[in-house]
Amino acid sequence: MASTSPWGIAPYCLHHSDGTATLHWLKGRPRWALEQLIIAAREGCTPLRNPAPRWSAYVHILRELGFNIETIHEPHSGPFAGTHGRYVLKSRVTRGTEGAAE
Repeated sequence: MASTSPWGIAPYCLHHSDGTATLHWLKGRPRWALEQLIIAAREGCTPLRNPAPRWSAYVHILRELGFNIETIHEPHSGPFAGTHGRYVLKSRVTRGTEGAAE
């Protein structure tokens, strides 16, 4: 049976400051998280505005692959006051394979 998930495998080019780039093939939740980070740009993503079960795990996977993602700790109020993370993609990433070495 074919998958109907929109989060199948897709290529992403991670551009490095030295002018090189690496190609990563992502799928599932890590791909979804990277897409959310790309769309959010400088504003970043929080589990409050971009709900997902394991944001920290997706960010960890992406960091292991070399993506530079900053975590900003922000306070929040309410009955369960505390802090939450805002994740901001600092790497330059493009969709597709152009410019990447596998």
